[in-house]
Amino acid sequence: MEIKSYKKNFSYSYSYGIFPTVELIRAKPDKVVKVLVSSRYKSQSDSDIFKLCGRYNINTEVNDKAINRISPRENNYVVGVFSKYDCNLNDRCSHIVLVNPGNMGNMGTIIRTLTGFGLSDLAIVSPAVDVFDPKVIRASMGSLFSINFKYFENFDNYKEKFHNHRIYTFMLDGAKSLKDVKHNDYKPFSLVFGNESTGLDSSFSSVGTSVFIKHTNRIDSLNLTIAAGIAMYHFCKI
Repeated sequence: MEIKSYKKNFSYSYSYGIFPTVELIRAKPDKVVKVLVSSRYKSQSDSDIFKLCGRYNINTEVNDKAINRISPRENNYVVGVFSKYDCNLNDRCSHIVLVNPGNMGNMGTIIRTLTGFGLSDLAIVSPAVDVFDPKVIRASMGSLFSINFKYFENFDNYKEKFHNHRIYTFMLDGAKSLKDVKHNDYKPFSLVFGNESTGLDSSFSSVGTSVFIKHTNRIDSLNLTIAAGIAMYHFCKI
């Protein structure tokens, strides 16, 4: 395996930073190929990377040159190298659905947020950014490794597979205000969000219940990550 700048067609990817790499090791130890460590790394007693790798028999390699070659930040002292893997969504659990997400930072932030609200399943409708891109992983702070995710060619494919889910599409011209939506806990839900620039097109208004999040007219819309976070807070009620 050649350690070089990440490309989508690689069969492997990287976790940049100590915390995301610790999350990778704890959640997917069988997928870790090796961990690159900088000579400037200083051991942390609560999560020492060498001790953690030793516990799972993961190879470590002190290699400043490789880290500098692939890492976009100078203060990155740990890089996890791991094999990509497939997931399946749990049909008994509620889902977050991202339709054509185009921003890696936003996807990573949403992954971290859904994990924080106790959700564990993410459906991604193509075309979409690469969930394994190190920028997504870093933005998720390693939360990616603790969730299930799956790509779908189109939304109809998702809807057909998970027809028992109660679907809520978030749109600027939605039929119901979020504060008026009462979800029954006995049935899993799917919260559907569109692209950062274009949102969901008009065809989604007839899918399930279309919802809007009320805000003042001083802005035209909420940022995708903020809207998704508000929606998850409302539905999860933790």
